[in-house]
Amino acid sequence: MEKKLKVAEDRAADSASIELIQKAEREGLGTCFSRYDTQQVQCGFGTKGICCKICHMGPCRITPKSPKGVCGADADTIVARNFLREVSGGTAAHSDHARHLVLLLKNVAEGHGGGYGIKDEKALRYAARLYKIEEAGREKEAVALDLAKLFLGEFTSQEEPLKTIGLAPAKRIAIWEKQGVTPLGVDRMVVESMHRTTMGVDHDYKNLLLHAYRTALADGWGGARVGSIVSDILFGTPTPIRSAANLGVLGEKTVNIIVHGHEPALSDMLAVAINDPEIKAYAKAAGAAGVTLAGLCCTANEILMRHGIPVAGNFLQQELAIITGAVEMMVIDVQCVMPSLPEVAAAYHTEIVSTADIAKTIGAIHMSFDEHDGLGSAKAIIKRAIDNYKNRDPNKVFIPKAQERMVAGFSVEAIKYMLGGTYRGSFRPLNDAIIQGRIRGVVGIVGCNNPKSKTDEYTNALTTELIKNNVLVLKTGCSAIASGKRGWMTPETALQFAGPGLREVCETVGIPPILHMGSCVDNSRLLEAATEIVMEGGLGDDLSLVPVVGVAPEWMSEKAIAIGCYFVASGVDVILGHPFYVSGSEKVTQFLNADSTGLFGASFQVCDTAAAAAAQCLALLDARREKLGINQKAERKLLDMKDRRAH
Repeated sequence: MEKKLKVAEDRAADSASIELIQKAEREGLGTCFSRYDTQQVQCGFGTKGICCKICHMGPCRITPKSPKGVCGADADTIVARNFLREVSGGTAAHSDHARHLVLLLKNVAEGHGGGYGIKDEKALRYAARLYKIEEAGREKEAVALDLAKLFLGEFTSQEEPLKTIGLAPAKRIAIWEKQGVTPLGVDRMVVESMHRTTMGVDHDYKNLLLHAYRTALADGWGGARVGSIVSDILFGTPTPIRSAANLGVLGEKTVNIIVHGHEPALSDMLAVAINDPEIKAYAKAAGAAGVTLAGLCCTANEILMRHGIPVAGNFLQQELAIITGAVEMMVIDVQCVMPSLPEVAAAYHTEIVSTADIAKTIGAIHMSFDEHDGLGSAKAIIKRAIDNYKNRDPNKVFIPKAQERMVAGFSVEAIKYMLGGTYRGSFRPLNDAIIQGRIRGVVGIVGCNNPKSKTDEYTNALTTELIKNNVLVLKTGCSAIASGKRGWMTPETALQFAGPGLREVCETVGIPPILHMGSCVDNSRLLEAATEIVMEGGLGDDLSLVPVVGVAPEWMSEKAIAIGCYFVASGVDVILGHPFYVSGSEKVTQFLNADSTGLFGASFQVCDTAAAAAAQCLALLDARREKLGINQKAERKLLDMKDRRAH
């Protein structure tokens, strides 16, 4: 019997995506959605993690009849090695992103930043103090150079632990030391991971998995944290800003440029260049009403929260954006970029322009982005897009109307300000609201989309249930964009959908119940926020006590695996919408989903539906509240004069 293919309404939750999937089908274009169908049924050995191709005596597949590979490795070893390699890949991606930014900071400090500068001197000096670098009375460039050199050491350190882990609570640092997972330099951790997983080295699944946690910590408390710190210094610390989300942000009479990827140096300069008088005049001369710049994926989040540039969509909308027929150019850099883009673009006038020398795509035009002349490079890219405007075919254009208002840019500093103002900014009001039961806890929802599930549906359903139950939701990456497209990242959302306690807090402070905290590298901000809660007091002395949970509903990337591991190793339980490729080993599964709690106070759990995930989040939050002795509703009492005198 022929398998029935999914219709567009089964593939995505938002109307813009549905309309463009239908357009692709009418025009006979393949997308990630249709290609997923052609990949069914997916390899059972791969999904269980029991295929080994590390050496060329194989590939070996573990079965009941063949329980060991040629070398003698069993399922536990093979699954653990494969898992560690995935963690290493995710750690390398985030950390190389950060290294790129640190080198840019160094160039700026040395006076050859090519148009880049130190946009947030306050953030620079605050970071210097965190790392015990003398900053008082010194020029900002001198401070920046010392900080850049220290950060480069976070990658190259061979014997000394990462300095950034000193930002974690003291009790958590002691746990890492006890378990032997305190990370050294990022580069050493990744190289050691590859060495350990080479044929004939580490065969103990527990030893391999502990190093997975160690390597991930080098990401979350090293590379990713450094990346966020340096981004704030160079491009500005995010503050709440209004914008819009979904493919309806594209203009019918403007030159449309979509920037897609992850590194903010390029996208930030493009955001500056589109407002240059020379570019405006060039667009007018080409017959366009102007230039519309919009973002996809995490690059979208970077320029959204610093410039208010609208978001065209998240990961699974990258091909759909081209299918509108209205995009003159998609500018790509690194990570999450599908190699299919030039093939889809060939049906339209859209040009795909790659800009990173480490990330070239067959069929794309390569314009290497020169940071030493950032503005010049950005203008050249934009002018090429403007020149392509005349090639747009009106008969192929369909721009969905769907777009929603949103508020983004809630850095930890911005949250402090919202809670306490300029002079009394702190997490004290949030801690008090959690202690009093008005806010049940905090859940961070992160990760990409995956065509295995209906795009955004799980994420949005989970978010709905959590805010209804007085849970403050923090979001990054494509999960944040999902809420933006839903129209739920506004303060008004609290009035309509939040539970009474959360609504009261949001209304008082003026924040949405779902806070946009940045790109996927900014997941480190979630740990920073949790650490602020610990440091503020009243909710325990370690991250494993705070009523906080992490969820990756629709994840697909190795980066998500590394993120999950550094959350668990930091003491935060993580719920996955679908499992890792580890089911071929009961011992590895047991270690990740249960035994890790004994080591770190947290573990992974899998919930294949939003309803199950919401129930589990609430159970985990309540368990921590019970442990803290605060799992009881605090009733408000209006005091009369007699009561006031008694107090």
